[in-house]
Amino acid sequence: MVSSLASTVRAEPYGRVVVRAALWLAFLAPFFYLSYGFANWLASRRDDVGSIVFSWEHSIPFLAWTIVPYWSINLFYGLSLLLNDSRQGVDRLAGRYLTAQIVAVACFILFPLTATFVRPATTGLPGFLFAVLGGFDKPFNQAPSLHIALLVIIWDHWRHRLGGPLLPLWHGWCFLIGASVLTTWQHHFIDIPTGALLGFFALWLFPRTGELPFSGARPTSDAKTRRLALFYALGAFLALAGAALGAFFSGVALFLLWPALALAIVAFAYAGAGAKVFQKTAEGYVSLASRVLLWPYRLGAGVNVAIWTRKLPPLVTVSDGVFFGRFPTASEANGFGTVIDLAAELEKPAGADCRWISFPMIDLLPPPVTVQQQAASALESARRDGTVLVCCALGFQRSAGVVAEWLVATGRAKTPALAREMLMATGRPVHLAEATERAAS
Repeated sequence: MVSSLASTVRAEPYGRVVVRAALWLAFLAPFFYLSYGFANWLASRRDDVGSIVFSWEHSIPFLAWTIVPYWSINLFYGLSLLLNDSRQGVDRLAGRYLTAQIVAVACFILFPLTATFVRPATTGLPGFLFAVLGGFDKPFNQAPSLHIALLVIIWDHWRHRLGGPLLPLWHGWCFLIGASVLTTWQHHFIDIPTGALLGFFALWLFPRTGELPFSGARPTSDAKTRRLALFYALGAFLALAGAALGAFFSGVALFLLWPALALAIVAFAYAGAGAKVFQKTAEGYVSLASRVLLWPYRLGAGVNVAIWTRKLPPLVTVSDGVFFGRFPTASEANGFGTVIDLAAELEKPAGADCRWISFPMIDLLPPPVTVQQQAASALESARRDGTVLVCCALGFQRSAGVVAEWLVATGRAKTPALAREMLMATGRPVHLAEATERAAS
């Protein structure tokens, strides 16, 4: 039932893992109470602290017993650090905790909010827990809810470790923890989606496996790439400004923080971080954090695909069972033996059960020469086992570049110019970057 924790073989001695977790707890616990308390103290000294409350929230009942699941997150906070398989797992979880803490406290200091509901008197165990909570948690520190951000992090940590009947029980308990921030009258509604967004950002910044999105990032020196990074950064800034200004009129405007963060991540990719920010695997899947955070961008990318390719066939044939085109639907993909996927920003469609090989590349940029060559080599190998579709978002550039590489590498085209002519003869728009053509020569 507990897949990772029940394993008798560990990547490293558990004693080292516990020591690393204990050291992190020795730092994180006082840091939490000091920084959280400091933000509370600052807000209590201001006379201009507002609130964001929707009228329907006055119908939310006060359920005293839900203080129990509310408090339980403290137990899971420590256990999650202690029950890990490796020191890297401890470090990444601690990085998520620290990210959520720093960002949330910064927001509490810069934009303090207060809870407006006055809890009724409570006795018994709930009364005791409310009294302890009130000793350090004043009615400030609202959006983003740090409680919800930590819940997202801890929920994700355990969903990978629990199985069988324990997993649905875990999901149910986490639902109670999440709902309890409202039914204990500790938070208002807007604190929940903003807190969840922060939690998923922490998961994205410190993924469970794979590269960190900021590892190896170097500022790009290419002028076109810088322009694209600035373009997305401007979009992120405008969405952020809309959220900040719109919040004075309605809390709904804070939902603009979602596309703002998505566009900022894409800008980071173009600025030098590269395709790894999309967290796409070789099988075409993306991490849950990437799926959630970049959903507004992927929605826009899907609309862009529909607009640009609406009058074009989804794919065209090239030679010897090789096709190229736009990103396929599941039914289209299942018509092929293999799909070679080059779109870093799009995820393998649900229901696609064909062989799927992904070489994530960023749109509008010449791909790394080695990656393009690897994709062309994989194409030739896959072709021997059946038909192959090479795809990117629109099917104009990245897919055409890999097919051109394959045509030249296998002698089907003697020069890159002839490869371009063969692709253009299919009737599909082809945009090969100069760097791509040089790589194929």
